[in-house]
Amino acid sequence: MTDAFHPDLPAAAKVHHVPAGSLDDATTQSAGMRRLAAISGARVGAERLWMGQSHVAPGVSSGNHHHGDSESAIYVVSGRPEFVFLGEDGGERHIRTGPGDYVFVPPFLPHREENPSPDEDAVIVIARSTQEAIVVNLPELSVYRPG
Repeated sequence: MTDAFHPDLPAAAKVHHVPAGSLDDATTQSAGMRRLAAISGARVGAERLWMGQSHVAPGVSSGNHHHGDSESAIYVVSGRPEFVFLGEDGGERHIRTGPGDYVFVPPFLPHREENPSPDEDAVIVIARSTQEAIVVNLPELSVYRPG
C-alpha cells in the first residue's frame, strides 16, 4: 500500500493506493469463504467505510452470518454466487447472481453465500457502511425481523 504525496498528514487525510496483491486476510472469517480487506479504518484511516473482496471456492457454502449494523453493497466479479436467506415463512430464498450483478444486504440480515459451480471460484467486491468488517457467525439462518 502506498500513500500519496503528504507523509505528514494523518492517514484519513491522504489518498491511499491499495494494489491488488496487498489485500489483508486478517479479518473475521466465516467457514467456506475467504474475506480480504482493502479499505478499512485500520488500513487507511477510513471512518465510515470498509471495502474488500470475498472468495468462495467451487461447490462450497459459507457459514451462516450477518454483518451487524453495517449495510453491505456487493458487486459480483466472477462466478455465479448465490445469496441465501430465510423468507418470512421460514423457507430458504436464493438470489442467483452472475458477473456484473449488484446485491444489497441490509444490516443484521442472517445469510450465507453459496458457490454451486463445480470448477469456478466466486469472487465478489464488498463495500460496507462501517470502517471495519463486522462479521457475526451464526449456527443457523433465522428469519430477519427488522426493528
